[in-house]
Amino acid sequence: MGQFVYKSKVYYNPVEFAMSKIGGTWKMPILWRLKDKIMRFSELKRNIMHISDKMLTTQLRELEEDGFIDRKVYAVVPPKVEYSITEKGRTCIPVIETIRNYGLFLIEEAGIEH
Repeated sequence: MGQFVYKSKVYYNPVEFAMSKIGGTWKMPILWRLKDKIMRFSELKRNIMHISDKMLTTQLRELEEDGFIDRKVYAVVPPKVEYSITEKGRTCIPVIETIRNYGLFLIEEAGIEH
């Protein structure tokens, strides 16, 4: 496959395109946590160590914009917002699981205690 343009950005292969959607430090961990349950912002923040509020907000917005998660706002005071994985988001869970398992293999191979 040759290069292609999506939203004014040039991509050179499908792996690069996929990683632009779910790659990075935080998107896969967010999707992994949402695969089994609906979570609020504060639950995700507590569950994902070392992520800042700003970064979590940015990553959630991008995942929502790309259709991987849904954001539901309840009209209550204080505002209640819940995040859930979409069917599109579920399609990448096997990919994340494969990468996760490979990471665990590499950790074990390197003799790192975890």
